[in-house]
Amino acid sequence: MSAAPVQVEFLYGIKPGRFDANDDWQAESIVAFRITKKTAKRIYYDAELYGRGPRIRFVDRHRLETDGEITRRGQWWEPDLRLHVQPPQTFPPQWDLDLPRLKAEMAAAHPDRGGTDEAFIAARTRYENARSKETSA
Repeated sequence: MSAAPVQVEFLYGIKPGRFDANDDWQAESIVAFRITKKTAKRIYYDAELYGRGPRIRFVDRHRLETDGEITRRGQWWEPDLRLHVQPPQTFPPQWDLDLPRLKAEMAAAHPDRGGTDEAFIAARTRYENARSKETSA
């Protein structure tokens, strides 16, 4: 008899952007914190990102589940200062600027090639949006 697989859950935070030792900009990124325990009032999670052993912290479960995010006390540079239930959007958003791929998707969705009008319109909109973002950047 095998045990049922354990469902691993995460809270998400944003690791802020910074300059590294070579003065290259490292963009902000989304990090996942493993939930270790849930009680009626609190959610406990491991805030350690670098493998130096567990650093267990907790947040108010009710506020997190009703609002979808929570800001805890901490330092501004800590990635778990604001925690989210779902992965958040980083700023600036990473636009899809792979124009050759988007153009090929648009051509494949054309009604003359067996696609539908709705699929072609959606693919063309994605292509035109990416093209306008590329020229404005």
